[in-house]
Amino acid sequence: MQQEKVAASFLRLVTIMDELREQCPWDRKQTVDTLRTLTIEELYELTDAITNKDWKGIKEELGDLLLHIVFYAKIGSEQQQFTLDEMINAICDKLVSRHPHIYGDVKVQNEEEVKQNWEKLKLKEGKKSVLGGVPVSLPAVVKATRLQEKARQVGFEWDNREQVWEKVEEETQELQEAIAHKQQADIEEEFGDLLFSLINYARFLQVDAESALEKINKKFIARFTRMEQQALQEGKNLADMTLTEMDAIWNSIKKQNSGI
Repeated sequence: MQQEKVAASFLRLVTIMDELREQCPWDRKQTVDTLRTLTIEELYELTDAITNKDWKGIKEELGDLLLHIVFYAKIGSEQQQFTLDEMINAICDKLVSRHPHIYGDVKVQNEEEVKQNWEKLKLKEGKKSVLGGVPVSLPAVVKATRLQEKARQVGFEWDNREQVWEKVEEETQELQEAIAHKQQADIEEEFGDLLFSLINYARFLQVDAESALEKINKKFIARFTRMEQQALQEGKNLADMTLTEMDAIWNSIKKQNSGI
């Protein structure tokens, strides 16, 4: 019964998309290029909703993304590149072939073996590098995490988090040396090495570096905004205050049981 409801709702969306593409001037004008930026925006709105644990927002943003997927498929069909059913069947076929432990006779013990088999299968399918498939335009923190996860599947990985922390300390020392020599290019490179190592350490702590940083961004925004408001209540402007004065307000905000 639930599957019938899902099928009916999906068919309704496809029908509406067909109607809009034919009758709405804005929808008729769209191309894969014009939709690209909008899709990126929708994806970030979804990630915001996920970070905020806003389930109502997650549902809404997932709907927006599903609309974009159907929209791209509609354009692909018009361009005689692919149809919606071909797209859906292609991902179904991929899922079946990439899960031989479910649809075949392969045995796995845990999720790590599933990931390793996944990478091996992709190489057999013609991918030239284990690192292939990581989008070039991914945000740097996310990309670093994905690259490290990919390398891990072939055993290019530290044994424990203590070793990773030693690497962090090593990169920290190298950054300090680059700063001492005042070579900007070296400083930038060593800073990048340090960030990469910290992201690696985050993985060993089972922390998503991107999510962790975004939560801190949100906390900073909340605290800084409250500091601005408190300064105004005291008849002050942040630009006219000393760092010591601002720091005093900042610390008072931190001590408040405000959840930020």
